[in-house]
Amino acid sequence: MYSISVKDADSTREVGEKLARHLRAGDLIMLSGGLGAGKTTFTQGLGRGLGVKGHVSSPTFIVARVHQPLTGNVPLIHADAYRIGDLTDLETLDLESSLPESVTVIEWGEGKTEFLSDDRLEIEVRRETGAIVPDENGVINLEEVDNGERTIVIHPFGQRWENVDFAALLD
Repeated sequence: MYSISVKDADSTREVGEKLARHLRAGDLIMLSGGLGAGKTTFTQGLGRGLGVKGHVSSPTFIVARVHQPLTGNVPLIHADAYRIGDLTDLETLDLESSLPESVTVIEWGEGKTEFLSDDRLEIEVRRETGAIVPDENGVINLEEVDNGERTIVIHPFGQRWENVDFAALLD
């Protein structure tokens, strides 16, 4: 396990971009974290690092998006398994056939998509939460709700990631 703290959305994207430089076709990344934690922000960094076309945005309502590379790199498949209820739903995405030639990122995939690859990164984006007290007028300071700080925790699985030094890779 490797953990890194970031101070804002740009730092979250930067970690994703640095990781992307070491990704290759067939890599599977499963992202978890609460709503608004920064899963898509992290994936934007991956997209930038992979040099894909277009803006990486949340696949929540599309379920899966393919971002083609600008150069000779590999496509980025960005999927959201939040609404996936069972294996039949997952099969409609056909991720198994696209996995070998792309980098595949799945949000909310825990308990649903691990079978796709023994070699994967499970990445959790954590946002601190706590009790927010309104001021005397009942107003909540949004900067107190989310100051942008996150902890990104990487859990590597399989031989592909066995001897990877994530501290050096993301430095």
